[in-house]
Amino acid sequence: MASRAHPVDGDVSPATDGGDLPIKSSPHRHKVGVPPKQNMFHDFMYTFKETFFHDDPLRHFKDQPKSKQFMLGLQSIFPVFDWGRSYNLKKFRGDLIAGLTIASLCIPQDIGYAKLANLDPKYGLYSSFVPPLVYACMGSSRDIAIGPVAVVSLLLGTLLRAEVDPVTNPDEYLRLAFTATFFAGVTEAALGFFRLGFLIDFLSHAAVVGFMGGAAITIALQQLKGFLGIREFTKKTDIIAVLDSVFSSARHGWNWQTILIGASFLTFLLTSKLIGKKNKKLFWVPAVAPLISVIISTFFVYITRADKQGVQIVKHLDKGINPSSFDQIYFSGDNLAKGIRIGVVAGMVALTEAVAIGRTFAAMKDYQIDGNKEMVALGVMNVVGSMSSCYVATGSFSRSAVNFMAGCQTAVSNIIMSIVVLLTLLFLTPLFKYTPNAILAAIIINAVIPLVDIQAAILIFKVDKLDFIACMGAFFGVIFVSVEIGLLIAVSISFAKILLQVTRPRTAVLGNIPRTSVYRNIQQYPEATMVPGVLTIRVDSAIYFSNSNYVRERIQRWLLEEEEKVKAASLPRIQFLIIEMSPVTDIDTSGIHALEDLYKSLQKRDIQLVLANPGPLVIGKLHLSHFADMLGHDHIFLTVADAVEACCPKLSDEV
Repeated sequence: MASRAHPVDGDVSPATDGGDLPIKSSPHRHKVGVPPKQNMFHDFMYTFKETFFHDDPLRHFKDQPKSKQFMLGLQSIFPVFDWGRSYNLKKFRGDLIAGLTIASLCIPQDIGYAKLANLDPKYGLYSSFVPPLVYACMGSSRDIAIGPVAVVSLLLGTLLRAEVDPVTNPDEYLRLAFTATFFAGVTEAALGFFRLGFLIDFLSHAAVVGFMGGAAITIALQQLKGFLGIREFTKKTDIIAVLDSVFSSARHGWNWQTILIGASFLTFLLTSKLIGKKNKKLFWVPAVAPLISVIISTFFVYITRADKQGVQIVKHLDKGINPSSFDQIYFSGDNLAKGIRIGVVAGMVALTEAVAIGRTFAAMKDYQIDGNKEMVALGVMNVVGSMSSCYVATGSFSRSAVNFMAGCQTAVSNIIMSIVVLLTLLFLTPLFKYTPNAILAAIIINAVIPLVDIQAAILIFKVDKLDFIACMGAFFGVIFVSVEIGLLIAVSISFAKILLQVTRPRTAVLGNIPRTSVYRNIQQYPEATMVPGVLTIRVDSAIYFSNSNYVRERIQRWLLEEEEKVKAASLPRIQFLIIEMSPVTDIDTSGIHALEDLYKSLQKRDIQLVLANPGPLVIGKLHLSHFADMLGHDHIFLTVADAVEACCPKLSDEV
């Protein structure tokens, strides 16, 4: 604990009895500046601009001729017109290699992810054909690879199955999937267009880590059906129901040929991933391993006719490109509301994942992406996709990582991938007839393992215990209840943390760092000394209606505790309470009333309230409310050191 400097012989008391305590003025002391009064409209427009247009997106249009403004507008909506002008053969070579590499990864993944969403495998391939083409024209990320992803597929499948049974009513289920995809796109595009992208930041990093980890385990457990060859499997996603279904079918439901295929190729996939991690030049090994696994396992099943021995296979996969599905989207009726609700949830999760991936790789390559433009691009992509038999697509971390490692230069790698998927749809789909479900399960398990980020969870635990609670709450909510409940827990805990931080801001007692004029938290700097007769407190937050009473009561409690210590040590009583207001970025009328109540309470106890370094917004409001007049302008200082010097001139000189 910080020590309190003792008065020396010859010192006088820093105050006299009764009334406002005297403050020594100094001609060299700077006064706190009061900003000029702002026009209410200008003040509102400034706040509006900082909230929604902090990046000043129209700055490039200023002082430009109409033709240039038109071209800039076109490039803003379609970035392909910007980077396309400098595109060359060297960049194409990098994009070609990257596109072919991620195509070899996405084709087997798409077939498996479609099954997670309870859809026919062809819809997974459809979703890696049209959406990447749209994104390549409108997206600003050079590295993100577009297509179906495991978490969104599982979430969409879970939410849809809660409304419609995909087995008994497949047509209605498919229509609801397209409807949800349409409104997922509308949600994403609306958030970007109205510049509300900051809303996705309310889902904290810790909650996302927990949710993704729980979803990964849930996805892996769901794959046990195909991995073990179980025919009768639970429709629930919680770990207890899944494990009960697995072990209850152990005697008669497992197929040893299926297990052999799944285990062998999962080992191969994990080994190839390990090779790629150890030698970065061999990044292509884990990328092509899934396709190699599909080819070998399909050939093996075909020549041995293992499907006759109980090995479940993909069976028929339709040839041809995406048919139109505009007429299948619900725009009226009961299913419209269901589609909107599911679409909003799926869209927000997809958006969170895509923007996080885009920012990660943009930081690695040192370029900027516009989050709001990304949202518009992702939204338009899913709206167009919903009209062409696609379900929700977003940025895939595994594919984007491979895309990055393969040396992609622009979004053309997505176009290359789409062309390969197109050729697959036109000519190669019959070859997947004998692909065993076990290999698809192995591919999905291999893909979701990195989503369980144990190192991130350990770091969260070390840094912030409250964040760790959010992480574990989301994690256990997903694996023990359901994906949607886990997501709800993640959002709820994130909001709860925000409310807790807003309503219970931190405060600290400050002391003087020896031989300096600096005042810092005495808990952080135990050597800091406190000036006799003065208590300095810092409030580390804006003071609003939600926390004003707490701030006032906490300051009074600090004062009471310090008075008890002073009395026990026979030191001079507290006569000045200095509030360091540098971190107080704003104050509302409730906050001002709290300061008024504190001032009146201190006056009754012959303690003078002093403010140090209020910001422009705060000092302006204190003047407008006349609290500055009530307190006295000579009780408002630029720094804590100035305040202490004025309150206790002799002691402050010696300290």
